[in-house]
Amino acid sequence: MLLDTLSTKAFTARRLAASGMLAPTRPDRLARVVKALRGWGPTVAGGYAASAIRFPDATAIIDEHGALTFGDLHRRTNALAHAWSDDGIVEGDAIAILCRNHRGFVEAVVATSKLGAHALLLNTAFSGPQLAGVCASEDPRAVVYDDEFADRVDACAAGRRRYVAWTAPAPPPTGAPTLEALIERGDPADVVPPQVKGRIVILTSGTTGAPKGANRAEPKTLDPAAALLSKIPLRARERTLIAAPLFHSWGLLHFVLGLGLSSTLVLRRRFEPEETLRSIDEHGVTALVAVPVMLQRILECGPKVVRRYDTGALRVIAASGSALPGELATRVMDTFGDVLYNLYGSTEVAWATVATPADLRAAPGTAGRPPRGTVVRLYDTDGQEVGPGETGRIFVGNDLVFDGYTGGGGKAVIDGLVSSGDVGHFDEEGRLFVDGRDDEMIVSGGENVFPREVEDAICTLDGVAEVAAIGVEDDRFGQRLRAFVVRSEGSAIGADDVTAHVKANLARFKVPRDVIFLDALPRNATGKVLKRELAEPPDG
Repeated sequence: MLLDTLSTKAFTARRLAASGMLAPTRPDRLARVVKALRGWGPTVAGGYAASAIRFPDATAIIDEHGALTFGDLHRRTNALAHAWSDDGIVEGDAIAILCRNHRGFVEAVVATSKLGAHALLLNTAFSGPQLAGVCASEDPRAVVYDDEFADRVDACAAGRRRYVAWTAPAPPPTGAPTLEALIERGDPADVVPPQVKGRIVILTSGTTGAPKGANRAEPKTLDPAAALLSKIPLRARERTLIAAPLFHSWGLLHFVLGLGLSSTLVLRRRFEPEETLRSIDEHGVTALVAVPVMLQRILECGPKVVRRYDTGALRVIAASGSALPGELATRVMDTFGDVLYNLYGSTEVAWATVATPADLRAAPGTAGRPPRGTVVRLYDTDGQEVGPGETGRIFVGNDLVFDGYTGGGGKAVIDGLVSSGDVGHFDEEGRLFVDGRDDEMIVSGGENVFPREVEDAICTLDGVAEVAAIGVEDDRFGQRLRAFVVRSEGSAIGADDVTAHVKANLARFKVPRDVIFLDALPRNATGKVLKRELAEPPDG
C-alpha cells in the first residue's frame, strides 16, 4: 500500500510538472501559495487564490464584458463572499446558480466555495416547473440567475434571496440586486477559510426522468487532475475556450482544471459555430472544450468558412457529454489535425475512459482506455465480469465517483464500482466501446439490439447529418427499431437508402423497420438527444 501511494504521488508530481502546474515561483509568492492551499485545499477557492498570488496581473477570463485578471477575480469574489455573508448566507447553505458561460457564473461558484456553501448548478434549458422542483428538493438559500431567466425562476426563487448575474444595459426588471452591486459594496479583503468545505451539486440531465442532484465533494488531492492530464495534454497558462455549458460536468471539469493550470478561460454566453472559430483565431485559443454536436455544427459551416480563421494554435479539442460517432471524429481530425480527445463518463462517475487521437484513428468510435487511478469493468446481468468482445454493463471506480443523489439513493454498485448506466464492450486492445444505455437495449425477434450501433452505421451514409434510433413495440417481433434522420443540406436520400445501408453493414435484425426524416433532433443544452420526446406520439 505504501509503495502504491508513493508511486501515485511520484506520478502526480511528474505529470503536474510536465503540464506546468508545478513551476518555479518567487520565494515570497511560494510561501503565500503554500499558506493559501493549506487553508483552502484543492478547492475552487484555493485554485483562484493560488493563481492570484502567482499571476496577479495575468488574464483569467475573457468574456463579452472584456477581460479580468486573476487578481481582479480574487478581490471580486472576496467582496461577493463578504456581501453574501452580510446578507445572512453562511457555511453549509446552498446557492442555486442558473447562468450561461460568463464571469458571473465563475464568480458565483468561487464566492460560494469561499463561504463554505454548496453550489447547486442549474441547467439553463430546464423549464420553470423543473427549476421549481429542483429548488423544492435541494432547498437553496439563494438563487443567482441571468436576467433572461427572470420569469422562469419566479417559482423556484419564491421565499429565497435573488441575485442577477448577467443583465442587459438596463437594470434587471425584477429589481433584484446584481452581483456587480454586491461586489461594489463587499469587502475585498481575504475571506477566512471555512471549517467545512462546500460541495458542488451537479444535476443529472433529466433526459429519462426528473433531474436529480449528484452530490460530489471537491477533490482532496491533485491525483485525479494528474491522471487526466496524462491523457489530455493541457498546459499551464494557455487559453481554453469552454464552449460546453459550465453547469454541465464536462464544462465544469475544464473550469476546475483551468484553475489549477492558471489558464485563461475564453467564454461566450451562447454557442455559435462561426463565432467559436473567430474566437479561436482572435485569442489564440489552444484548447477547445465542446460537446460532439458543437463540433458537427462547426464542420457544417463548410471548409470555406473554416479556412477563414486561423486555428493553428489549437493543440487540444476535448469532446464529451454525448456519443461521438467515429465518422465525426475522423472528419474533425481531418479538418483540424490529430488533436481530438474524447472523454467518456457520466455525472455520477465523472470519467471512465479517454480516447486519444491515436485511439480514434485506429478504432473510430472508441471511448478509449481508463486513465491511471480509474477502474472500468463490465458485468452481465448476474453480476459476473465479462471478457473482451462481450457486452456488459459498465461499472467505474475512481476518486471522483459521486457520493449519491442529494435526495437519497444512488446507482447500482458491484465490487465497489458504480454503474455508469451504459453497456459496452472491450476490444482485444483494451479499448472500450459504448454500445448504448442499459435501458435502451431492445429484443427484436429474440435478438438483442442496441440503438447506438445502428446510429453509428447510419452516420456513415453520405447525406446523413444526424440520426437517433429508439425501440418501439411490434406485434410480430416484440420490439423493432425506428430511426430518425436529419439530412445534410442538399441531400435527397430516402428511407430505402438508409435501410439498404444498414443491411449492407449490420445483421438483418438490426435494420430499422421505420425511418422518419426530421429537420432537427430534439436535444438538451449539453447536446444529448431527447429520445423521450422522439418516443412520444406526434400529438403527444
